[in-house]
Amino acid sequence: MKILVGVKRVVDSNVKVRVKADGTGVETAGLKMSMNPFDEIAVEEAVRLKEKGVATEVVVVSCGVAACQETLRAALALGADRAILVETGEELQPLAVAKLLTAIADKEKPGLVILGKQAIDDDCNQTGQMLAALTRMPQATFASRINLAGNDAVSVTREVDGGLETVRLKLPAVVTTDLRLNEPRYVTLPNIMKAKKRPLETVKPADLGVDVAPRINTLKVAEPPKRAAGIKVADVAALVSKLKNEAKVI
Repeated sequence: MKILVGVKRVVDSNVKVRVKADGTGVETAGLKMSMNPFDEIAVEEAVRLKEKGVATEVVVVSCGVAACQETLRAALALGADRAILVETGEELQPLAVAKLLTAIADKEKPGLVILGKQAIDDDCNQTGQMLAALTRMPQATFASRINLAGNDAVSVTREVDGGLETVRLKLPAVVTTDLRLNEPRYVTLPNIMKAKKRPLETVKPADLGVDVAPRINTLKVAEPPKRAAGIKVADVAALVSKLKNEAKVI
């Protein structure tokens, strides 16, 4: 069985981002970029399934600028077999990415598609669900455990508001990963060197017949308001007075 994994290049989670002076977006020039943490978990899970012998090939896909090749090489170093870059300079919104992944899935015919539940830059949490709808595959989001039941079904334990929910899906299916699914392995130098020799294919959205023009316009991006410093009160009466007269919450 082939597993298809989507990965996204984002600003590293340890970097503090700043809004551009003109309010058109977030400043990314000169910042450290890395693989989206949820996508890294997705790659790790796919590689583990291959190591268990239930998958034969792991193919990673990224959509974006040419620099996304670095992210794909990182996924190859984790243990993926092959990489595909859908190269474009357009701003890619979740629907466009889902359409591109649908076209790739139609070509690759994977038995399982694994994505991170969301990207840490936009926090949309939409691509996996849209991909499942476009491909008409069953879906399980927020996975904390994945067990393949033969070659025709997968059992997924999901994290939901009320606790845990286990669902069984007929393959092919789409699964999105949560933080508790696994802890990605440390990438060794020999694997980084091997990753440079593994195949990486580059295609354009036009080659896939997909229009990636943005459907949503961002009017303005602004920093969240700074939180006011806390204060101490002498007693309960003073607290109630401030809640009533200053905060207007009672």
